[in-house]
Amino acid sequence: MRAAAGRAAGTVAHRILLPLFLLAGLCEPDPDLLLDYCVADTSSAAASLHLNGLPCIDPAAARAEHFATAALSRATSPSATAFGFNVTLTSPAASLPGANAQGLAMARVDLAPGGMAPPHTHPRASEVALVLAAGSGVLVGFADTSYRLYTQLLRAGEAFVFPKGMVHFLYNMDVSEPAVVLSGLNSQSPGAQLVPLSTFRTEPPMPEEILKKAFKINGQDVHRIQRNLGG
Repeated sequence: MRAAAGRAAGTVAHRILLPLFLLAGLCEPDPDLLLDYCVADTSSAAASLHLNGLPCIDPAAARAEHFATAALSRATSPSATAFGFNVTLTSPAASLPGANAQGLAMARVDLAPGGMAPPHTHPRASEVALVLAAGSGVLVGFADTSYRLYTQLLRAGEAFVFPKGMVHFLYNMDVSEPAVVLSGLNSQSPGAQLVPLSTFRTEPPMPEEILKKAFKINGQDVHRIQRNLGG
């Protein structure tokens, strides 16, 4: 009877584990490219397709300019935004078709004097930020899942890594000079979720009772913060 029970247990375990192994195989990262590159096809016909990425043009039609961009060379006006920052992100669809399916993106962050990129996350990417220009320096930092904070004051030419999914920020310490940061991200579509907007500027609005209890504030505080954020 023990042998029969053992065989039965083994059969049950096999039935449970086999689907799990198959599911794990389906959840692996995207496979490597089967071509040298996949220059994005940005035609209107290709835009009607819904893919995890963009379709490729014929590799024989690839040109050097598909792998180059000047999108990050132009300064923007961060002072016009609520937090005093502006981001220019490369995109295979708009500015860098040769980066399609390569698993990377670049971003230029313009920080006004005293401006900041407020606490935010990139759910699909790690980030390395290189300060190109700064007066008094750029204060950067992130918090891990143990709520430990790591901060560093960066000067021009210095860099800092933000691990994937961690809440992080960049703050221009100079109140008279702008700062410029160049970031590299290991995802074609890193995504960005700003913590202040994710809590106080959602559509439809987050229930007021949730905000009051989560932040230990009253209804007037909620409305004041929403107004300050443009809501």
